[in-house]
Amino acid sequence: MDLLNTLVDKGLRRELPTREEALAVLATSDDDVLDVVAAAGKVRRKWFGRRVKLNYLVNLKSGLCPEDCSYCSQRLGSKADILKYTWLKPEQASQAAAAGLAGGAKRVCLVASGRGPTDRDIDRVAGTIKAIKDENENVEVCACLGLLSDGQAERLREAGADAYNHNLNTSEATYGDITTTHTYADRVDTVSKAHAAGLSACSGLIAGMGESDEDLVDVVFALRELDPDSVPVNFLIPMEGTPLAAEWHLTPQRCLRILAMVRFVCPDVEVRIAGGREVHLRTMQPLALHLANSIFLGDYLTSEGQAGKADLEMIADAGFEVEGAGDVTLPEHRVTAGGGCGSHAGAGCGSHEDAGCGSHEGGGVCGTAAPAVAASTVNEARTDLVAVRRRGAGTDLAPNA
Repeated sequence: MDLLNTLVDKGLRRELPTREEALAVLATSDDDVLDVVAAAGKVRRKWFGRRVKLNYLVNLKSGLCPEDCSYCSQRLGSKADILKYTWLKPEQASQAAAAGLAGGAKRVCLVASGRGPTDRDIDRVAGTIKAIKDENENVEVCACLGLLSDGQAERLREAGADAYNHNLNTSEATYGDITTTHTYADRVDTVSKAHAAGLSACSGLIAGMGESDEDLVDVVFALRELDPDSVPVNFLIPMEGTPLAAEWHLTPQRCLRILAMVRFVCPDVEVRIAGGREVHLRTMQPLALHLANSIFLGDYLTSEGQAGKADLEMIADAGFEVEGAGDVTLPEHRVTAGGGCGSHAGAGCGSHEDAGCGSHEGGGVCGTAAPAVAASTVNEARTDLVAVRRRGAGTDLAPNA
């Protein structure tokens, strides 16, 4: 296929595809999906070999968010039966992080629900970062606390944070259909603040909210322009009690095409499969490792993920290897160009679940109806695969890692 040959050549040169080429990837048929994966896999292996980076989420403060992000189970007005608790103490967060690190995670993503942190919240998170790094010298820490005010990114950097996550989620044109309590420009501003402070910027998207192919390409092209080190790709988890609980528009094949498009547009950045991979990719998750070089280990913020042991077995069975603490995630040209955290650059936080960590776990578009989706793209609802997290942070039960 001439399209795929062209995209491989461009990806190996770090050249931006045209919008038409990116749209054409999303328009390929299910019959061609293995060819698409094989082509994008060449680009992935050029820049990241067969390494898979593991990231682990710690939900520092769960639920009761004043923002109305409709994809989120922690949103204002959410009726989702999730865990709700205030800030974990530093030692509690460190203990939760230790489980993920013991399971092979290289980066810990610290997430808190809310519009954005107060200065006191920054102090809390600084104490948590210190507690984690005192116990684990080489760990990377990514913070995901919502919209940042002036000076807060610098304070996080001084406290030892390596990265900051804040997702764009969808295109600027449709952002107002998802959230009304803040703007797309607010999110761009926070990513820019993280960049300017010397933090490794992490910003991604959520697919499956009824968006068009054009919307997906728009947001990925916008991300390429922002130049984050890490791009988490979330697939909407339609959780009961959120506006999009009935929206099931993704098939495993479409998820693979979306990941391939992201890889072609962002060839040399860390692409992470974040929330929803277990729900929508299901048994085709191993194929996605040929496209993305990073995943979350274990559970997400408010929903359960695949067992950590199963994640590790999947990586090994697919012929990949877990990235070690001594490995540099990003290609050398991005690290030497000042890609954020030096040898630890490029880990992003992306898991969608609220304002937090690039990982989504709810789903909705501000109570509005999702645009019509062609019948061929409508997936069967698999509500049996959506389970609320009842273990780990904020509970007395051992975490999944």
